[in-house]
Amino acid sequence: MPTVTMRVNGKTVSGEVEARTLLVQFLREHLRLTGTHVGCDTSQCGACVVHVDGNSAKSCTMLAVQAIDADITTIEGLADGETLHPMQEAFRNNHGLQCGFCTPGMVMSAVDLVNKNPTASETEIREWLEGNICRCTGYHNIVKSIQEAAENVGG
Repeated sequence: MPTVTMRVNGKTVSGEVEARTLLVQFLREHLRLTGTHVGCDTSQCGACVVHVDGNSAKSCTMLAVQAIDADITTIEGLADGETLHPMQEAFRNNHGLQCGFCTPGMVMSAVDLVNKNPTASETEIREWLEGNICRCTGYHNIVKSIQEAAENVGG
């Protein structure tokens, strides 16, 4: 079995995995980072989004061996101790979640969007989120959350 080594949330981690182990499985089962959710197993819902070398990626469609030497950030790695990331704070301020299942993936996707396009319009935000499904909110407060976070980080 191959050994994978990567940086996850700023720490170097290693583990022996089967070649078919998905990145989401490695994060959840080997590292116990359960904030990254498994929703559909088909890359449709976006609950499993993490950052791989600074770009959002659906970890249910990426093998752990593909992440060797990569820098991975999960929802657990966004906050700075007790201080929430501006996107997490904005989701809290604007009630951008209800059941919370989609929230980790939604937040990770939103952070990537704001990093790439801090002045995204509402239409651009909604288009960016097409790969993330929320069954509770209707997206209105999610969009408001992303707009607030963009403003707070200088967008």
